[in-house]
Amino acid sequence: MSVGVRRLTVLGEFKPFGLIAEALDGKPADNVTDKYDYFLFDPEVARERDESGEQHASGSAFSDRSDHELFIRGSRIIWTIGSRVFKRFTLPSPIIKVCWCRLGNMAEALLCVLQIESLTIYNTSGEVVSITLPRTIASIWPLPFGLLLQQAAEVHSPTHIPFSCSSPLLGVRDVHRRRRETSHSPQHNLNFLSGSDYNCKGDTGSISSHLILKDPLEEPQLTFIEERGKLNIMKEFDERTIWTSDQIPLMASYNKGKMQHSVWVAEAVNSNLELANSSSADVVPAGVLQKQFSFRRIWQGKGAQTAASKVFLATDNDAAPVICFLHQEQKKLLSVRLQSVEINNEILFDIKPDMSWSIPAVAAEPVIVTRPRVKVGQLPYADIFVLNPENALLLYSGKQCLCRYMLPSCLSKSQASLNLDFPDTSSVSHDLKIIGLADAVEGRINVIVNNGQMFRCVFRRSPSSLLADDCITAMAEGLSSSFYGHFLGLLWKDGDSAYLSNADSSVNLEWDSFCTIITQMCKSSVGTQDSVNSVPQSSWEFLISSKFHKNYELNLITGTSCEMSLDVLGFLPRSHSDATQSLQKSFYSEVLMECLDSLHAVYESLKLDILRKRDLELLAVLLCNIANFLGEESYLDHYVRDFPSISKKFGMDMTSCSWKIPPSLFRWLENCLQHGSSVANIDDLPYLICKDGSPVVSWARKIVSFYSLLSGAKRIGKKLSTGVYCNIAMGSHCTHEELTVLAMVGENFGLQQLDSLPSGVSLPLRHALDKCRESPPSDWPAAAYVLLGREDLALSCLACSCKSRELETQTNVNLISMSTPYMLHLHPVTIPSAVSDTIGLESTKFEDTDSVDGSMTDGMEHIFNSSTQLRYGRDLRLNEVRRLLCSTRPVAIQTAVNPSASDQDLQQAQLWNLAQRTTALPFGRGAFTLATIYTLLTEAFTVPKLVLAGRLPAQQNATVNLDPNLRNIQEIKSWPEFHNAVAAGLRLAPLQGKMSRTWIIYNKPEEPNAVHAGLLLALGLHGYLRVLNLTDIYQYYQQEHESTTAGIMLGLAASYRGTMQPGISKSLYLHIPSRHPSSFPELELPTLLQSAALMSVGLLYEGSAHPQTMQILLGEIGRRSGGDNVLEREGYAVSAGFSLGLVALGRGGDTLGCIDSMVDRLFHYIGGKEARNERSLFLSLLTEEQNRGTAQMMDGTSVNVDVTAPGATIALALMFLKTESEAIMSKLSIPNTRFDLQYVRPDFIMLRVIARNLIMWSRIHPSKDWIQSQIPEIIQNGVKGLRDDFGDIDDMDAEAFVQAYVNIVAGACISLGLRFAGTKNGNAQELLYEYAVYFLNEIKPVSATSGNTFPKGLSHYIDRGTLEICLHLIVLSLSVIMAGSGHLQTFRLLRFLRSRNSADGHANYGIQMAVSLAIGFLFLGGGMRTFSTSNSSVAALLITLYPRLPTGPNDNRCHLQAFRHLYVLATEARWIQTVDVDTGLPVYAPLEVTTRETELYAETSFCEVTPCLLPERAVLKTIRVCGPRYWSQVIDLCPEDRPWWTFRDKNNPFNSGVLYIKRKVGACSYVDDPVGCQSLLSRAMHKVFGLTSSTTFDPSISSGSGPGSITVDQLVSTFSSDPSLIAFAQLCCDPSWNSRQWFRIQINFLWGMLDGWFKYPLVAWDKVCSPIEVGGLGIGRIVHFNQALLGKWLWRFGDEVSHLWIWRQWAEDTPLRLLYPDLCACLADKEAFISDQLGIGFGIAISKAVLSDVDFQEFCLQVLFECVSKDRPALLQVYLSLYTTIASMADQVMSGTVVLSDSIFISSLKLALTYTEALLSGRLTTSRGGIVQSKFIGSLRKRVDELLNFSPGLKDDFCNYLNSGKWPIMESEREKSAILLSWYLQWFGVPAPFVIKTAAERIKPKLMSSSLTPFLRLLFPSTHINAIGEIDKFLSC
Repeated sequence: MSVGVRRLTVLGEFKPFGLIAEALDGKPADNVTDKYDYFLFDPEVARERDESGEQHASGSAFSDRSDHELFIRGSRIIWTIGSRVFKRFTLPSPIIKVCWCRLGNMAEALLCVLQIESLTIYNTSGEVVSITLPRTIASIWPLPFGLLLQQAAEVHSPTHIPFSCSSPLLGVRDVHRRRRETSHSPQHNLNFLSGSDYNCKGDTGSISSHLILKDPLEEPQLTFIEERGKLNIMKEFDERTIWTSDQIPLMASYNKGKMQHSVWVAEAVNSNLELANSSSADVVPAGVLQKQFSFRRIWQGKGAQTAASKVFLATDNDAAPVICFLHQEQKKLLSVRLQSVEINNEILFDIKPDMSWSIPAVAAEPVIVTRPRVKVGQLPYADIFVLNPENALLLYSGKQCLCRYMLPSCLSKSQASLNLDFPDTSSVSHDLKIIGLADAVEGRINVIVNNGQMFRCVFRRSPSSLLADDCITAMAEGLSSSFYGHFLGLLWKDGDSAYLSNADSSVNLEWDSFCTIITQMCKSSVGTQDSVNSVPQSSWEFLISSKFHKNYELNLITGTSCEMSLDVLGFLPRSHSDATQSLQKSFYSEVLMECLDSLHAVYESLKLDILRKRDLELLAVLLCNIANFLGEESYLDHYVRDFPSISKKFGMDMTSCSWKIPPSLFRWLENCLQHGSSVANIDDLPYLICKDGSPVVSWARKIVSFYSLLSGAKRIGKKLSTGVYCNIAMGSHCTHEELTVLAMVGENFGLQQLDSLPSGVSLPLRHALDKCRESPPSDWPAAAYVLLGREDLALSCLACSCKSRELETQTNVNLISMSTPYMLHLHPVTIPSAVSDTIGLESTKFEDTDSVDGSMTDGMEHIFNSSTQLRYGRDLRLNEVRRLLCSTRPVAIQTAVNPSASDQDLQQAQLWNLAQRTTALPFGRGAFTLATIYTLLTEAFTVPKLVLAGRLPAQQNATVNLDPNLRNIQEIKSWPEFHNAVAAGLRLAPLQGKMSRTWIIYNKPEEPNAVHAGLLLALGLHGYLRVLNLTDIYQYYQQEHESTTAGIMLGLAASYRGTMQPGISKSLYLHIPSRHPSSFPELELPTLLQSAALMSVGLLYEGSAHPQTMQILLGEIGRRSGGDNVLEREGYAVSAGFSLGLVALGRGGDTLGCIDSMVDRLFHYIGGKEARNERSLFLSLLTEEQNRGTAQMMDGTSVNVDVTAPGATIALALMFLKTESEAIMSKLSIPNTRFDLQYVRPDFIMLRVIARNLIMWSRIHPSKDWIQSQIPEIIQNGVKGLRDDFGDIDDMDAEAFVQAYVNIVAGACISLGLRFAGTKNGNAQELLYEYAVYFLNEIKPVSATSGNTFPKGLSHYIDRGTLEICLHLIVLSLSVIMAGSGHLQTFRLLRFLRSRNSADGHANYGIQMAVSLAIGFLFLGGGMRTFSTSNSSVAALLITLYPRLPTGPNDNRCHLQAFRHLYVLATEARWIQTVDVDTGLPVYAPLEVTTRETELYAETSFCEVTPCLLPERAVLKTIRVCGPRYWSQVIDLCPEDRPWWTFRDKNNPFNSGVLYIKRKVGACSYVDDPVGCQSLLSRAMHKVFGLTSSTTFDPSISSGSGPGSITVDQLVSTFSSDPSLIAFAQLCCDPSWNSRQWFRIQINFLWGMLDGWFKYPLVAWDKVCSPIEVGGLGIGRIVHFNQALLGKWLWRFGDEVSHLWIWRQWAEDTPLRLLYPDLCACLADKEAFISDQLGIGFGIAISKAVLSDVDFQEFCLQVLFECVSKDRPALLQVYLSLYTTIASMADQVMSGTVVLSDSIFISSLKLALTYTEALLSGRLTTSRGGIVQSKFIGSLRKRVDELLNFSPGLKDDFCNYLNSGKWPIMESEREKSAILLSWYLQWFGVPAPFVIKTAAERIKPKLMSSSLTPFLRLLFPSTHINAIGEIDKFLSC
């Protein structure tokens, strides 16, 4: 067989693109070496393992199929893709070697860079890990499970390693080319430095020559050699590694001393194998290494003087992998065959000694040319490209030489003809000689010529014809190795039909070339042509025509010995020569038979792809030729039935029948649906479909596997019980349909692929999708949800995976590309925490009654967005909140028009009162805007102004400022400015919870101020100060600015809360002078900073119960330093008490060693009468000794309880929080005698009530009785006595009773607020609101409160200030309960309190702060946040609600005002909103929320409408999207007492508070249709249907032109956003789409003027529409065509007598209920679907003979209604495909015009019928009914039967076919008959004629009756009874 000659396609001269990149970068540094190296690699090497091999839609670097290059020079690496730089890497020291490797089970490829003393590892995103090497490493090599490190044997070992490999490695390579800038690699002059030895147990004897690195964070492991079941540490320093594979665990080495090569297999073994040698130096103790890696030698070859210059993997003829060694000194390529066997899912490799071969070569590279789509296990099918000693380029497939390649002749003559941009054409010699090959990547290679140039060349691997490519691939997989080798030789040989000989071959020429080769094989099998008479033209021709060559060719074919044949010597008789020809004929017959089976598999697979019908017909012709030659009449009949037009080329001979029934996929699919996968005949499946890894028939394999799973097939490993392989995605499943969907996802079978199936084939798969759509399992991958049409679930799933990978949020992504072909298009979603989207919204305009300019920047302008608009609608609550909390505008002062001098004093007094309110507003504004905008890290931090001025509306808004002579303005504004900055900082919610240290430092002012101090506290409360280092912190301390130091301390403590971080702890104790050692220099720190430091310590040690810290804080409660401000002593003690409570938060019940003594000491501080035991006294003395240099807060010998009691009470409350300790609660007694009431301060009673209730947490109940139970009986009786005018209570006792009463009630209300914080508990809200109104009426009657039993006249016995404080504490507690809800009744009360205080002059700063905080709490975070009731949150809220309100803006005596911001630590973002995935907009949706059973209530379910706030995580059990308008979605949660999920929590079931939902087709959103009137779809649709019908016949009516007119597409777009439904409504259902518009579409399509692009027509339209015979294109005019069709149907309507038209004349006398019974049925059942009752008219419409334009439009409307009403838009294609198929059949039968020339569609129709039967029989189950109406399918069956029975002459053709097997003669007038016969045979399932005759011959002798029908029915169960009858008639005749 001659070897073909091809020419390489030269892409151009090759130079490393890194050189160009360096030149573009500019002049390199002086220390950069001139030496460089590079290597090219396939992008698949760097791609993740789990990524699909197909190209991704995303624009990643790995979707580019260009060559990737790593260019290395010195310490720099440049990664380029084609002609662009992708990444640059710069390392600290020179690079020795680079390779790609995957460590362990990591899916990501890592770039490993070896340097002298370190190994640097990069991932593809640029993250770096540097590893210090334990010893001198000579080289690194990739293995599938890790990186192999080869150690140097000696310190000064040579580093020159002359080798190369197929893996993308950079080493020192002996290449046959001269580098442009150096003649040797950079490693030549490098010497390794000595490093520390790698020891095991400290012994140098355990040094291994090779190490394995599995993880960047682990130490390299020793390697072992397995010998006789024992492991020895590998010390083969002489075995120098020259090659490894990164795909299979193989290593090749060379031993110079033994002059031998070895191949090793790497294995992971258990540590329980016996280790050789008894010395401790070689033994690794058990348990140290759980998994060890050993190398086992499987081959060794001796006789090589030097190491192989090239080692790579290739593939042998029989698809076995081979390892190729290139020995340049011997000029040969040695190939060693690998054998592999799979045992227990583990592949074992071995090599047999006699399984090697060699070919002459001086250079060789692996290329992928002949089988680019075939895989050999994990390896690609690699060929060998060789430069032989004769300087010829040869392509080998295994050891078979396919062809010889040559460079283009123009390279040796003139390069100009190639248009190659060479720098110097004169330097190219006219006699180029190839000297080397290099850099092979897939089908591209570098060819090195003798002048030093390299040319990048490419092989033409795959033909342009996809059909030819599929057929060749199928033969490669289906033919045996010897047969395919012979075919490959024919394919690549020289000849007229040379395969891929021309680079510009067309698709048709390639297919013709392939067919010619098959034809040659057929001719060769007939016999060899005698060429004796022909005279050879040359010696070569004489040689190939000789007997020797023929005998050699025969021996090659049959595999016999190549010894001298007897025929050559002349002793072979003539009969043996005939036997030789017979043997050759038999050989080709076997080849052709296997070709027939392989190509038939492709044929059956193509029948399942509607887009490749043309290829199917071409392949059918070829298969008919093969079957005709082989005499396989059954195959021939099979193909002719599908394409009757080819019957005229082949004569059917009934005498040469074959019993081999051709496999039929349609037959198998039909049987699978009818009887199950276990009954379906496996012989109906082609062999290739059941073969693993066959890409050419993977399409059919997928469909077969889906049908198998749907029919109940079992999984057996990777295979199914039906024998096919299937990849199934991870996920739970309970039904066959769910398993089928997972299989579709696992096989990357998406909606696009589903639409490519025939309609009948796709129906069962669509059925599975439809059944799973309602409630799929929650653990499916996102691709599965997209496949189901549940993009809402897909986005939720995808958001979780993106959070785990720390990708950017989904709101900024418009396109999410999952595994092909799943593509999910998203719309940008506006969430409340995003940057303001309020431009253009009217509600954002801020106006006051007297304002001139409503637009301003007040720090709240961003609060208005789409979500708040959705929640509040036209409600103006947010506008009112913004007005109430605005501090950037002068406030209005009401004065007379003509003021006098006294009026000015009045203005100043009034302005001062209003200034008190203005300075308190930042507290509320901070809560209102909490975490509502993202941080813009490129902008400076801005703070709204704090304006204390006023304006006079009566005097044209004249501005009035505070008189600086009367007030110190700056002193008043110092702390308010701090709070204002805190409020501004609390707005920030950085993206993904990240904050930049640079941004914080950027906003740091040169001089410290209160603004930056407030920012630090706000950032710390958000937890963002962790980015600061200790240097930054102490620089802030060094400024010695009071508010800055307080802010940074509290912020750091909040950021590091509960961590006990040592560095932060030291910095805090620095600000507590009492803890300084005696030698420490004395620091004078304000008490304010000391208090802040104490609180910060408590936050830092929160919940730790750290004993030493607790002892310190206990001592601080009773300590005071000399020189301190005596007025601030109580605030210091309270801070210490809060801090102690935080450290032991909820831990009081734990068995701590000193807890009893601490409790006694705290009760002593409270002022309890209990005697202290000796241990307490000893502890007290010990504490005093520790606090040397300080004095206790004692007046004489007693404790000053006025100072220590509040802190001690709070400490006990927090220590025993929720512990239900009766002992502690009983000691915190409420005074119940007159003496005790005089002994205990009333405000301390309030603290005791709060402490008692916090301890007895579960007993708090929102009822009046519970509050009354808190009041001792003596107080209740005393208060009741106030009503009696003649009571015997004196004024002093009455005042004590009232003081105690109001404080107890306020304390109980605060306890209720803490217990039900953020719960929106209705009972608690009503109770607190009632008490608030009661206290308000006691101060000043404002409303009637008839019917309550509260005591009256309290204001006579108590001062108003106390009542005001208690009132506002109750209101503040009420806001805590209703936090984030925006409760309207509460808000009205707050607004009234604010206006009342400013109107009557009682504008105390503390009261205004309480009102401001209450308003902020009520709208916390813009309504998106609320409070939690966890221990930490309760403590933070108690600090904020501490019932000692300040008297002025600078009052920090009793409680530091900065502590009031700690409520932030108690907030949770439990906000949830629903976003429509189709529109990307927030929408209303009803949720059913289920909470678990608690001690107060049983398991409860209630409804909420989003956007809303959810209950706490501790009680939240289930959330379900309910309602009829959206698809149901259930989120099951596990209630646990933990904080709400954070943004970065990968387990967060809510994506930043966004729940994606999908609206059902046919339903409007609640925004567009609040009450559901528009969702009466049937009423609206029928109205439009009637309107359309009336306007269709009236051309004068223009759709959409009149007022109020509506079109179908407008209606559909209201109910659905599905683009296919809307487009279908526009194109097929809208009467405005007339012929002119279709004409315009036709023109635009021809000239390519779509999508808004304009092109100039090159040919006149009249010329285009002219017939081909006169020079036109033969494209008909759509208008004339439409008119002709209408005229034809008009003629038929009047001419045909037996027409099937349904419309009749109106019968006026007949009642409508008799004329339209189905319509009456619709009226009787209001819940029924109109489509179900009427059948949509499908059964009637299909029964028409043919359809006019009007009828077709009516059918389209009915289909549209069906798809919209049942939310099945995917059925559009199915309905239209089936409908138009029947219409085309009818047209062909009636008119005789051939429209459908094949019968493939008949099988699809039969599958649709089988699907309906499976539904009716229960084999397929569904709760929603079949996805296609059974009436419609029934009408299809009836119509096909009518058409076939209507056809005249069909029975005669059928009888002739049964008699002789011949088809009707395919002439112009008889073509229709053959097509009808094929329809008949396919529809009724008629067997082949010889099968029928054989069966009849067998049963006739045993026949007892005259009819064969019963027997034929039993023999042919799949044949229709009508055909059985016709066969019986034929046989009877």
